[in-house]
Amino acid sequence: MGLLAAAIMVAGCSSTPKNERADSQAERLYREALDDIAAGGYDRAIRSLERVEGLAAGTLLAQQAQLDLSYTQWRSGERAPALATIERFIKLNPSSPALDYAMYLRGVINFADSLGFLGSLAGQRLSERDQRAARDSWQAFKQLVDQFPASPYTPDARLRMAFIVNSLAEYEVNVARYYYRRGAYVAAANRAQQAVAEFPSAPATEEALYLMVVSYDRLQLAPLRDAAERVLRLTYPDSEFLRRGVAAADRPWWKVW
Repeated sequence: MGLLAAAIMVAGCSSTPKNERADSQAERLYREALDDIAAGGYDRAIRSLERVEGLAAGTLLAQQAQLDLSYTQWRSGERAPALATIERFIKLNPSSPALDYAMYLRGVINFADSLGFLGSLAGQRLSERDQRAARDSWQAFKQLVDQFPASPYTPDARLRMAFIVNSLAEYEVNVARYYYRRGAYVAAANRAQQAVAEFPSAPATEEALYLMVVSYDRLQLAPLRDAAERVLRLTYPDSEFLRRGVAAADRPWWKVW
């Protein structure tokens, strides 16, 4: 918040007398909204920021209010409205000096949703939840990194992207493991192969290769089994899966003992 504050102050000095009353009211409401956000009064802040947008339409203050509105909606648990607000900002303000922050905020909103509140309470991993929000988050961060490599938000975006990639890979492996344990060896091999192809550098690739080995073995496809095992041994010569088998990662997320 406050990214456009300096520009807003300059713009405020050039207001015409006709607009002074509306400008004054908008600025007062905006200050009150910031106080409410700081105090955790998100519902009241949202109402104030929506009014600021209308009173200051077409100004930098309206842009800043829109950014703060999206942030506040997200903080209050209103993900869909928060995303709609930030998408509207990006569409209407392609040359805004705060565009990099808007892209970053879009990624963060999806990133937090992909973690999930209940999942965090139960210790559930991102890889065990629906992956759509995670992929949307990755795309948002990727756009930020590509368009604004020097942005102060880019380093954190890169870290979050790496985390998402690792989690997406683990999700694919979770599905492959599920199929394998139920005797669906073709599906297990295909899902594991998808993880290897899409996320070759992710930590979960090690188990994906092992699942390919054991699935092809069950299917009596020796050439494919041997090829997967060669890659596993070359890439992970000290692999725990080669010593202990698929049970090496066989601990459900809800187990705490």
